[in-house]
Amino acid sequence: MSLEPDLLADRRRLRRRLGLWRGLAILSVFGAIALLATLRGQDSIPGGAHVLRLPVSGFIAEDRRVLQALDRAASDSSVRALIVAINSPGGTMAGGEALHAALARVAERKPVVAVMGATAASAGYMVALPAHRVIARESTVTGSIGVLMQSFEVSELMERAGIRPQVLTTGPLKDQPSPFRPLTEEGRAALQRVIGDLHGQFVAMVAAGRRMDPARAQEVADGRVFTGRQAIEAGLVDAIGGEREARAWLAAEREVPESLPLRDIQTRGVAERLVSSAAEGLMKSLFSEWLGVDAPRAVWQPSR
Repeated sequence: MSLEPDLLADRRRLRRRLGLWRGLAILSVFGAIALLATLRGQDSIPGGAHVLRLPVSGFIAEDRRVLQALDRAASDSSVRALIVAINSPGGTMAGGEALHAALARVAERKPVVAVMGATAASAGYMVALPAHRVIARESTVTGSIGVLMQSFEVSELMERAGIRPQVLTTGPLKDQPSPFRPLTEEGRAALQRVIGDLHGQFVAMVAAGRRMDPARAQEVADGRVFTGRQAIEAGLVDAIGGEREARAWLAAEREVPESLPLRDIQTRGVAERLVSSAAEGLMKSLFSEWLGVDAPRAVWQPSR
């Protein structure tokens, strides 16, 4: 009489084990597929005529895979046009410059339209400049043409705590800026020359990209932000709208049919993008913008 319950219990245990192994097998298959997609970079451009879209979001830094994907797109005959979808407050000057140059290479061979989302400021505006058409929402925050270098100085606080740093340098400007002592007049002047040179590069990009008189470009390059409507009046944006208007302009002006499929450039796997976005947002916000000494940046920072 006891055999049947024992047999049923054994069968249940066996089913649970089989279910566990089946689940692990399914997860392994999906994991292998995801790994293969990641290793391949997901940066291949599908065949067949299409319009390519490059999402530019978050903090802009130099990304070799994006630059390579854009260079491939420039020579790919199946890519009829490129839409740059921007939602970014900016990034490093070097990152914005690299992406600007790559987009300019694409624009030499194919139509490029920049579509601004909620924010396209500073380096986020810089990457729109190579486009043949720049479109923004009425409420888009854009502009903020300028360069920022930040540091902090806690020498007074350290003195109160009885802490005296010992710093050895090879020259009087090597530790400028430094958290351990105030900027010297010589150090401030040297850093201001660097910022001035970088700002001049940015202004030149604006003048060339918007076909604007350099003096006028200098006027709007004082760091202020504009709404989309204000940016049209300032000559920084061409039209109000979104991707629908971008496709309509491409069809009317560049004979790129609206019926062509729109495909995103993907250079990273889903998991990698999620982890990278979360980590980058935290680290950049906490260390680069609040606490640390960073490279010169073209980034919009609202007053705190």
